[in-house]
Amino acid sequence: MTTTEAVPRTVRPITEIGADCSALARGAAILGTGGGGDPYIGRLLAEAAVRAHGPVSVVQVEDLPDDAVVLNVAMIGAPTVMVEKLPSGAQFAEAIRSLATHLGVTPTHVACIEVGGVNSTSPIVAAAELGLPLIDGDGMGRAFPEVQMVLPTLSGISATPMALADEKGNTAVFSTVDNRWAERLARTATVEMGCSAITAQYAMSGAEIKESYVRGSLSLSVALGEALVAARAANEDPVAAVTAVLGGTIVFEGKVADVERKTVTGFARGTARITGSGSDTGLEAVLRFQNEHLLAEVAGSVRTTAPDLIVTLDAETGEPITTEGLRFGARVRVVTAPADERWHTPAGLALAGPRYFGYDTRAVRHDGTVSEGEHA
Repeated sequence: MTTTEAVPRTVRPITEIGADCSALARGAAILGTGGGGDPYIGRLLAEAAVRAHGPVSVVQVEDLPDDAVVLNVAMIGAPTVMVEKLPSGAQFAEAIRSLATHLGVTPTHVACIEVGGVNSTSPIVAAAELGLPLIDGDGMGRAFPEVQMVLPTLSGISATPMALADEKGNTAVFSTVDNRWAERLARTATVEMGCSAITAQYAMSGAEIKESYVRGSLSLSVALGEALVAARAANEDPVAAVTAVLGGTIVFEGKVADVERKTVTGFARGTARITGSGSDTGLEAVLRFQNEHLLAEVAGSVRTTAPDLIVTLDAETGEPITTEGLRFGARVRVVTAPADERWHTPAGLALAGPRYFGYDTRAVRHDGTVSEGEHA
């Protein structure tokens, strides 16, 4: 998707989110590239909020007034911790209220800073409780592990002032000199808050949203979830259906042979090894992740890296599998898909390419070619 593309042509824009968020949660887990938090938890929180407060209206990015006041809300921390340390529904709205009070503004819209796992559904909770519309877009087009890794950073938009709220009732608001410092301070505070918290950040005008956001993210999530379920109902291949909507590629099939995972400085870091089956028999794939899948190797060669999407799906059902959900013996297929083109600029690769994460390799696109941003 590009800045001029409201919604992919194959995707029907949504106008409202009701009490059934299953398709959106499934699709967001796919776009989350293994991270973004547990989609089931996010779905339950969102559906409970809609039942309590009513449906949430959805606004397309291009329909926003330029002077709209938009606040983003998300969970921050290690996905492995979020599975066991559930937030309260009130935390999401409290984070927004704290930031709005600090800024002295009245928010007009709520938005997702990333479309992935719980962070696509948690804004629904805040929007429902606050009675505000939700924007059909996000700041990444996928999920990334660090605060500064959003397209608004490339547009010079500040992450701070930024609010944090934990389940104990603690809140904090701080300002930083740049978005990398926002990540450093927010991560430190999040670790002290129990390795997961709720954050409101990237306060933006409607004009800034139009400049920096990926359009149609929630609609795409719904389309992905619906395509998966429809394929299963028709006894068709759900993985192929998801791949077609993404415009991606199935790069490997096999059984998870080993997963090494640990929580370090507020991140879930690790490696998964997959033994090939079918046409990939005799080969091995290795996935390396930091909350999200960041690098995929096949037969010892780099096949795809961030910023493009690397997604693990159940080989039979097509259900997305998060990095904390990868288990020995699971039969999976690995799908890669294109990221927003702005990520493939030199500035985008410097912000979220493989070298930033410590991998000594060029950025490789979903189709196996080297990113043009490496040559610019």
